[in-house]
Amino acid sequence: MAETKSPGDKTLSVPTKTLTLKPRVETGTVRQSFSHGRTKQVVVEKRGKRRIGGDAPASDAAHAPEPAKAATAKAPLARPATPAPTSPPRSNVVLRTLTEDERSARASALADARQRDIEERRLAEEEARRRNSREGIEQAEREAAEARRKAEEERHRQDEEAKRKAEAEARKRFGEAEARAATPARALPAGRAPGIAAEIGDDDEGPRQVRRGPGGVARPAAAPKTTAKPAPQKQRGRLTLVTALNADDVRERSIASFRRRTQRLKGHASNEPKEKLIREVTIPEAITIQELANRMAERAVDVIRLLMKQGAMHKITDVIDADTAQLIAEEMGHSVKRVAASDVEEGLFDVVDDSTDTEPRSPVVTVMGHVDHGKTSLLDALRHANVVSGEAGGITQHIGAYQVTSPESGKKITFIDTPGHAAFTAMRARGAKVTDIVILVVAADDGVMPQTVEAINHAKAAKVPMIVAINKIDKPDARPERVRTELLQYEVQVESLGGEVVDVEVSAKNKTNLDKLLEMIALQAELLDLKTNASRPAEGTVIEAKLDRGRGPVATVLVQRGTLRVGDIIVAGAEMGRVRALINDQGDTIEEAGPSVPVEVLGFNGPPEAGDRMAVVENEARARQVTSYRAHQKRENAAASVSGMRGSLEQMMSQLKTTGRKDFPLIVKADVQGSLEAILGSLEKLGTEEVAARILHAGVGGISESDVTLAEGFNAAIIGFNVRAHKEAAAAAKRNGIEIRYYNIIYDLVDDVKKAMSGLLAPTLRETMLGNALILEVFNISKVGKVAGCRVTDGTVERGANVRLIRDNVVVHEGKLSTLKRFKDEVKEVASGQECGMAFENYGDMRVGDVIECYRVETIQRSL
Repeated sequence: MAETKSPGDKTLSVPTKTLTLKPRVETGTVRQSFSHGRTKQVVVEKRGKRRIGGDAPASDAAHAPEPAKAATAKAPLARPATPAPTSPPRSNVVLRTLTEDERSARASALADARQRDIEERRLAEEEARRRNSREGIEQAEREAAEARRKAEEERHRQDEEAKRKAEAEARKRFGEAEARAATPARALPAGRAPGIAAEIGDDDEGPRQVRRGPGGVARPAAAPKTTAKPAPQKQRGRLTLVTALNADDVRERSIASFRRRTQRLKGHASNEPKEKLIREVTIPEAITIQELANRMAERAVDVIRLLMKQGAMHKITDVIDADTAQLIAEEMGHSVKRVAASDVEEGLFDVVDDSTDTEPRSPVVTVMGHVDHGKTSLLDALRHANVVSGEAGGITQHIGAYQVTSPESGKKITFIDTPGHAAFTAMRARGAKVTDIVILVVAADDGVMPQTVEAINHAKAAKVPMIVAINKIDKPDARPERVRTELLQYEVQVESLGGEVVDVEVSAKNKTNLDKLLEMIALQAELLDLKTNASRPAEGTVIEAKLDRGRGPVATVLVQRGTLRVGDIIVAGAEMGRVRALINDQGDTIEEAGPSVPVEVLGFNGPPEAGDRMAVVENEARARQVTSYRAHQKRENAAASVSGMRGSLEQMMSQLKTTGRKDFPLIVKADVQGSLEAILGSLEKLGTEEVAARILHAGVGGISESDVTLAEGFNAAIIGFNVRAHKEAAAAAKRNGIEIRYYNIIYDLVDDVKKAMSGLLAPTLRETMLGNALILEVFNISKVGKVAGCRVTDGTVERGANVRLIRDNVVVHEGKLSTLKRFKDEVKEVASGQECGMAFENYGDMRVGDVIECYRVETIQRSL
């Protein structure tokens, strides 16, 4: 209880009330109806209005009538009126005044309540608007459904009326039974009440229910509830707060969807001309029709139609050449950009280096000349090495590269040693291409030989200066002047005879004038002014390549431009790789190789071809592009050569019948690419019109089991040059009877193959005339047949020899003598002037006066 003092000093006691918040929201459930008889219960909240000035509770306001509530909601919020005088206070009520803090708190609470009422009133108004909109739409839907239902009932009524008239007319004409048979009723479904029958109508609505009234008169039943969708479709789905608040937002079709629908309805028959797209079409060397149409953004049928107008019938998957594709693209109004598969090699070699940061490089000197004229001995004397002792047969069969430091200037000189044998023409040509200076070694006691002339031609073709080294001047029969004179026949005029070619007389055995030779090389290199940029990516040439079983593919590369480093990605021919190691001519491992430095490169995926150009590329993707293109070209060339060589089966048989050419199958394995190249070139030269070597497989490395299997399939021989068969391959060859021959000197290999191929040649048949005999009388002897009595006119006649029977200078029969008798004895031969008896094998038509010619056939074996 609280006490307060009144103005009359009367103490009043007023009961204090605890301040509480009464709930202003009442909840309930409403069942919402949807189409197709679906219903759903929805929770509905009903909020009551807060009363500020009055003492009426919220429950009373909530139960107020709806019009009063609406009026209250629309009335503006008024300031709370002064409370009316209350009833006289009770005796125990005590009044007291409010403090300033309580008064301010009450004012702020009233302001907050007033603001909340404004917000709630706004939300209620929006909810009422949405509700009215939904109710309007639902009312329109209900009215439309009712109109459809009434129209359906009217149509049913008219149909029933027409049917009753037809039944009545039928009863009048045919009687009750026939009318009932003409319009049979269907059986009632299970659970159907009696008096309802299904009858077939004349329209396409199917059976309709007809209720039979009293007296059997049919009356139409109520129309079934229609399931047709109303025109404005209602939004389906779960009713949530978001969908309820956004119910007035009608979702419409997008413009793009409407355009697509219109385009589908119109189809392709639109008269509006489409805008022509002009494209730049990239055309390779060969392209399919489908790909060409895709690049032009045209239909493939249009391309085929254009080709048909030109008289060519094609399918969509056919491949056409670049010229035809260009004509089609230009005919359709597009621009063309021609590309070739070889474009991947652009910028790989011979790139112009604009850098001025150049420095002198060492000269590359190639030593050339005839076999056994002392080229390798001269290099050994310069290098203080002994390479000759390790060479088979005393001849050089590989190309080698070495570096020698000049004792005079201290500068390095790169020497390339080439073989002098006739088979190694390609090696000599390869050495001349990569060189700066050619040293022509000529033996003073032997003079100019065939390979010397060939070396001169290679040097002239490479357009490089030449230095003539006249070797072996220490021999007693050495005649250097004879060498100088013979060189004049090939337009090589030395300085001592008034020419421009430097000549030096040297002796590799006694090391005579070697310093003078090095001085001449240095002078010639100084005149050439050899400079290059060492900081650019490396380029070079593969001098030699081999397959080492322990180290893998190994290539001897002469770096010509730039610097080759460990880790660089390199491309050579159809092979690529990453440099794993660099080994110089002394066998030492180095990290980089500059210009004019020969090195062995480890890291190739496979052994490249000797003579291939090597270049460093920026990444593996570029390397794969280049190598895949080159491998494709290599396969195409091989297929073209094989197809041109073999042809079809009919061509092979006809060629065998007409020419009688036989093949000698071989499998050749060598240690390095250069030797393999020389062997294949020599074997190719052995072929004639009758017999030729057929190389089934050629490669570098040891003889493997696959080589033996291939040789077994074709009954071929295996040749190994400076290589050996693996253990498993040797066992397989011995088990299958395959012959493997090993060689280390190339001319021994060529001679043996030549002898073996000679055995395939058909032998030559030569006739040797023995003598003639004249038939004097013909005798018919029982059990023997006819025997001719003859006189040998010249030469001798031998038993078993070949004979010809000549009548009136015409050969009547050819055969052999079966009987040769002198009187009654069989003899081996009858000399001239004597008489004898002769009988032929399987022939008896002999007459008096015929001449018998006797001869012998000799078989002579041929050779290549």
